[in-house]
Amino acid sequence: MASQQIPITQTNLLSNATWWWKERHNTIGGHEDVIQELKRHHVEDEISDNDEPVPTRESIKHSWFRGSQFPSEVHVELLKRQIIPNPYVAFNEHEVQWVGETEWLYSCTFDAPSLDASNATRLTFDGLDTLCDVYLNDKKILEADNAFRQWAYETSGERENVFKAEGNTLLLHFRCAKSYAKQQEAVHGKVRAGSTNLGDPSRVYLRKPQYDWRWDWGPELMTYGPYRNISLTQYAVRIDDFNPKAALDIVDGGFKCSLSAHLTLGLSPSALNSLREHPTDSERFPLKLEVSLKKADAVLSTECVSLTKFSVSELALQSESGTFTLPLHDALSWASLEDLGIEPWWPVGYGSQNLYEVSVKLIGPEDITLDSVSKKVGFRSVELVQEPLEEPDQYGTGTTFFFKINGVEMFMGGSNWIPADNFLTTISNDRYRQWLSVLKDGGQNMVRIWGGGIYEPDIFYDICDELGILVWQDFQFACGVYPAHKSFVDSVRKEAEYNVTRLRHHPSIALFCGNNEDYQMVLQWGDVPHLPAVVIYEEVLPEVVTLLTEGSIPYHRGSPYGGKGWDTSDPTIGDVHQWNIWGGKELPWQEYNRLGGRFVSEFGIPAMPSMKTIEYWMQGVDPRERYAQSKIMAQHNRAGAFERRFAITMNENFRLTSDLTKHAFNTQVMQAEAVGLAYRAWKREWRGPGSRYCGGVLVWQLNDCWPVTSWALVDYFLRPKPAYYVIARDLAPLTLGISREVVQNRANDRPKQFYEYGATRSVSAKLHVWATRTGNSTVPETVKLDIQYFDLENPEWHHQQNLETSEASSLVSLPANQTTELGIFDVSEPPSLPGNACNRPGTTTSGRVVASARLLHPESGEVLARFVDWPQPYRLLDIPDPGVELSTNEIEGSTTVRVSVKRPAKCLLLTAEADGLPGEFEASRWSDNALDVVPFDDQVVAVKGLKKDAKIRFQCLQN
Repeated sequence: MASQQIPITQTNLLSNATWWWKERHNTIGGHEDVIQELKRHHVEDEISDNDEPVPTRESIKHSWFRGSQFPSEVHVELLKRQIIPNPYVAFNEHEVQWVGETEWLYSCTFDAPSLDASNATRLTFDGLDTLCDVYLNDKKILEADNAFRQWAYETSGERENVFKAEGNTLLLHFRCAKSYAKQQEAVHGKVRAGSTNLGDPSRVYLRKPQYDWRWDWGPELMTYGPYRNISLTQYAVRIDDFNPKAALDIVDGGFKCSLSAHLTLGLSPSALNSLREHPTDSERFPLKLEVSLKKADAVLSTECVSLTKFSVSELALQSESGTFTLPLHDALSWASLEDLGIEPWWPVGYGSQNLYEVSVKLIGPEDITLDSVSKKVGFRSVELVQEPLEEPDQYGTGTTFFFKINGVEMFMGGSNWIPADNFLTTISNDRYRQWLSVLKDGGQNMVRIWGGGIYEPDIFYDICDELGILVWQDFQFACGVYPAHKSFVDSVRKEAEYNVTRLRHHPSIALFCGNNEDYQMVLQWGDVPHLPAVVIYEEVLPEVVTLLTEGSIPYHRGSPYGGKGWDTSDPTIGDVHQWNIWGGKELPWQEYNRLGGRFVSEFGIPAMPSMKTIEYWMQGVDPRERYAQSKIMAQHNRAGAFERRFAITMNENFRLTSDLTKHAFNTQVMQAEAVGLAYRAWKREWRGPGSRYCGGVLVWQLNDCWPVTSWALVDYFLRPKPAYYVIARDLAPLTLGISREVVQNRANDRPKQFYEYGATRSVSAKLHVWATRTGNSTVPETVKLDIQYFDLENPEWHHQQNLETSEASSLVSLPANQTTELGIFDVSEPPSLPGNACNRPGTTTSGRVVASARLLHPESGEVLARFVDWPQPYRLLDIPDPGVELSTNEIEGSTTVRVSVKRPAKCLLLTAEADGLPGEFEASRWSDNALDVVPFDDQVVAVKGLKKDAKIRFQCLQN
């Protein structure tokens, strides 16, 4: 191949082609029968929709239908053709199960105009769900069986070529996942895989999103289709992989930034021969690489390197297709980039998210760019610190488990993430941005991508880079005894190599984790003698991560994973999942403070979603179903034993009600109170250098994949529950916490926060008060503490804690990046009320008292942090009308709302009445909400995205 004939690499997305789909007519026949189905194809793309047959359950077996979008998923196509009802509404999920029990075909035609003896041609499939036989011009070219990896078919021009210059026909045959999984189970044996509400155990045998089989928050919807892009590439020389490795080292207290560019080139045989013939002659074969480093539009540095400097013959590796790969490690490197003004990338709350674009061009004769790739990087270091603790906490000593970014010890507060929809092709880039912006705006700095869903698309991680959200990335294994036969392990290795290669350049990636709860399940069951997949979690995955990241990203075997013998519940080592509240031992949520660990990566309590979301799934349902224990509410609640567990937690804490709206709100208050307590109690254990007893808290879960009652902080339609706002306040850079300890006249086994009026009598109460500083807080180190008390039953009584004594002062010092204990205070006692039978001599009246603590700027008096503590349990309180007053003000497209009260208000939730129909995604965004408000302390919140003429309403806890 002469140098002047080197062709430019051409890549075309087949999403631009016209795609067709149908149900396979005969699921018994083999290869020839599948090919015969193409004869029913509408070969003329210009056929109008009016010429197509009427779409019916029967006609889709006999005729092809034009696809509505690409990438595609078959349920979405069936919904748009009105062949199936919406499975997210009413009981319709059960009406669409047949979709997952049959087989499906997709087809398109395309041209490959650059066919040439010197070229190679490659079809790349970024995501096939899941069992897919791929036919090109009637020849089977692929048998895909893993939805989590890229698949490719490649051929060189010097071999028999299946491609044609024009009119290539691509046929995708998606086989039944459920049937295949059961066949594999019959061969390899039935295993355990979570509880019965986590899908059929045979799911472990297929590398398909595990939540498709059903989970305890999601429906059973077995999806099919090409759910990510398919592309056609024709090339002589191309950039196969580009890894710009941005490194940050701390030297003498400063940052040293460096960048090395690792590349792999793909070459056709003729291109490789030309390189071999002229290994050092840049004039005869003038190929070079140009690497540029940019910040926005400003080029900071550009360097070129000729391919003649590499030992091509020694490095080139031949593939099965006859093409070659040429790995070029350290093709180019830069040191001391801080001299060019390069600055570190920081997680949100700690600094700027400085991103730099690294571009590489493959340049041929006459300086023609043959191929180019660019990626954004951030310069940061990440460490998972697991060091011995010298001083014990309530659990003992053990080791730490926290993250250090750029040398700074950071407390992680965040959420677990599940796929945002069962139908992945419906999640737009904008919807991903909305979700991740919600997470960031909620004060969270880490998201854990859970192991029963998917490896998210590139846009997810790009947005995390932009917003400063750290990612804990599970490999996709969840709650099961996964196999380890050779073909399965080989598939997993390729899956891991693909995804680690794809994700490793993102500064947001903080951890790769082997699995979700597989170790824990085996320990809990006690009857599983062996976990075969340890070879995956303890050998294959760490090898892949270490090799491909060069040790720059930590690896953790599983979540949870800790002490000796895999002890996944040891609070002194590793991370824990705390499910003894709501699940497990079903302890009261008030016990969270003694149920923590070094890092709590799962915990939570469910709540019903917004009434708008409930109205959505109620469409077409008998109105008599409008009560909390109805059949339709059970259809949209998949949590195990949810009836009993809700009954326990709600009955312990709230007055029962038959009003659905009030009941739904009370479940939200319960969730907010519970998870808020957990965040405060565990963040309190961020004690300072050498005493990082808890390094992070990730609640289960941020989001939903369909409209449902679940653990989500924000429901499917992006409507935050009160817990979202409570957590946001508890993750602010400066937070204030109170724990009320009620003193009883005798020992009992009740939560220490509860007032007792039966056999046990409460005699007094104390407030334990603390503050925690994290992030780059700009507040002064010395602040003023203010504590005030309000009587729920007597609005005339109001008391301020006297802090100016010989033993205490209202001025307190708060060192950075740690918790400071502010003291223990007796709760003030209002006088007894006439006729109140509960106020006997020797008992306390503080059971009516709401305590408000604030941290104030010592000079301006500005409120820097606040927390309001109410007496518990709430079912015992006589909560008066708080006398809420709202005043609004419009400022530059944003509305501010001032909230004032005459008496304390609990969980005051503001809503916009005209803010969308039940099936619309939420438009308004509140800066704060679900407020605890007391007299003399107005709170101001902002809301954006209000629809015209929207009326602001509120509700709060009422008995």
